[in-house]
Amino acid sequence: MEEVKMKRDLGLFDATMLVAGSMIGSGIFIVSSDIVRNVGSAGWLILIWVLTGLITIIAGLSFGELSSMFPQAGGQYVYLRAAYGKLTAFLFGWTFFMVIQAGSIAAVGIAFSKFASYIFPSVSESSIFLDIGTIQISGAEAFAITSIVFLTWLNSKGVKEGKILQTILTMIKIISMGGLIVLGLTLGFNSEVWKLNWSSAWLHTQWNIDTRNMVNVLSGGAIFGGFVSAMVGSVFASDAWNNVTFIGGEIKRPERNIALSLVYGTLIVTVIYISINLMYLATLTIPEIAFADYDRVAIASSQKIMGDIGTILIAVMVMISTFGCNNGMILAGARVYYSMAKDGLFFQRASILNKKGVPAWGLWLQCAWACLLCLTGRFSDLLDYIIFAVLLFYAITILGIIVLRKKYPEIERPYKVIGYPILPTIYALVAFTIGIGLLIYKPTYTWPGMIIILLGIPIYYIWKSGEKEVLSES
Repeated sequence: MEEVKMKRDLGLFDATMLVAGSMIGSGIFIVSSDIVRNVGSAGWLILIWVLTGLITIIAGLSFGELSSMFPQAGGQYVYLRAAYGKLTAFLFGWTFFMVIQAGSIAAVGIAFSKFASYIFPSVSESSIFLDIGTIQISGAEAFAITSIVFLTWLNSKGVKEGKILQTILTMIKIISMGGLIVLGLTLGFNSEVWKLNWSSAWLHTQWNIDTRNMVNVLSGGAIFGGFVSAMVGSVFASDAWNNVTFIGGEIKRPERNIALSLVYGTLIVTVIYISINLMYLATLTIPEIAFADYDRVAIASSQKIMGDIGTILIAVMVMISTFGCNNGMILAGARVYYSMAKDGLFFQRASILNKKGVPAWGLWLQCAWACLLCLTGRFSDLLDYIIFAVLLFYAITILGIIVLRKKYPEIERPYKVIGYPILPTIYALVAFTIGIGLLIYKPTYTWPGMIIILLGIPIYYIWKSGEKEVLSES
């Protein structure tokens, strides 16, 4: 019987749409409220998004070199394994499965159902879909789970089916977001609001969400603390760009196209994110951004531009955005488990491709865990906890470029990161600085994530010992 192999069905455009589509979820429509509450003014808000965009582009450039060296399924897991060995790679894969990917899929699925409730009230969080004694499932949870199961089923049918949906949804949300930005900066532009927001652009204050009052002007270390706290939201809203590296085994000319898709995709999203925040500042005052209902700043802005119909339009836009975001994450995630299983560090069945060349078993396992997280209601806490770990893994992966240039100088590198070693070092320094800031000012965002990572160490050795027993018996 002929061995089933992954099919290289994705071109440069498909890969770029995966990068952009995976990045744009629900975050950009809500996190600016929290950012403003932490930094207090227009200049700091835009600076946060510019800095986040720059470090994301630098990360994309850096991953481009790694992907050109190892153009295969698994992406970041493979790069960490090559640079530091299997233990480090496993700790990433363990954290990726337990929280980063499955938790993100659950969070985006719930966001999808929350905004769908504007149009379909029966899928709201207050609507009970199933009540069995102590177990209650809300309409939002049921709808989120349904969407995750559907997208998993679709992607189990082949990478071509997943890429078509991904490309269509990403194009729709880029065009619709572009239209919203143009409307906001033209028809919705309020010159008085704009001048007011920029009149004290660099005043660093914080806003109290309970009293809805401005906290005293900050200085010194407090500014750093507010800045770091604010970046938690922007970093999460700009994450998942690395998903394209996980499907390296299914991209045409991966040694070239992965690197280019990372650059193009992160650049497109950075421009959109900065532009949308300028639109917020052109239509809403700083207090209106800080205290938008449920942080839904995009809805508050669209209501200023288009009235009540803006609420429905934004709800539809976020539904499309989150659905496409989840499709990209679901498509890519199982390729990491596939590579781990090939190394004997995950369930062996995850290393088997179905007749469509897809690691379907890993897809469905990921689906089951993400659905369970939807029901726990604790995934959002886990995502907050893991931000430190996400930055840590990005930083050490990018520093792996320096390690690998010394360790394997003979490996062909069709693409080399520009500005080496300065740009990779800058990213690592920024990531570590944010991490140190979180340790000081947001400890609840750091130690739980570290505990999750460290729990992977005994799991790794248990798994390794189990593999040895199987080999000795055979």
